Amino acid sequence: MIQLIENVHRWKQTVSGEANQSRSLSVKNSPLHGLGCFTTVRFLKGNRISEYAGEKISRREAMRRMKGPNGKRISELEAEWYIDGSVDGNQTQYINHSCDPNADAFVIGGSLIIFALREIEIGEEITVDYLNSFEQDQSVCQCRTASCRQRIIQKAA
Repeated sequence: MIQLIENVHRWKQTVSGEANQSRSLSVKNSPLHGLGCFTTVRFLKGNRISEYAGEKISRREAMRRMKGPNGKRISELEAEWYIDGSVDGNQTQYINHSCDPNADAFVIGGSLIIFALREIEIGEEITVDYLNSFEQDQSVCQCRTASCRQRIIQKAA
């Protein structure tokens, strides 16, 4: 984890901005759910995968859009700001949930950046844990991992 934090810090110092589409990612049918985001290159643990791109919207607008068909493509950026990946987004809007993810998102300089938690091979689907998903999301988990919680969000203890 320390290495991942160091990589995040180093990336923040050296990279600014990116085009919406990434040549290192593709979208195709997923065994987890609908469409998924897959790698076209190998990522080492701690590597930056891509920015979660899309329209920056207010919390109020995010809550309104969550009721629509693309509501699951909205990610929290900070307390009052969200990113709607379905508007001007890239392949990362198709990242599916797993209770045992291979990637995670970090807010860096006002952007939501996806990093590899472990080595990710070419052709592997990128997954993150939607643990901090919206309260209204009671979706059944499809990840089928040994650590599966059965629901996207974690129930309070």
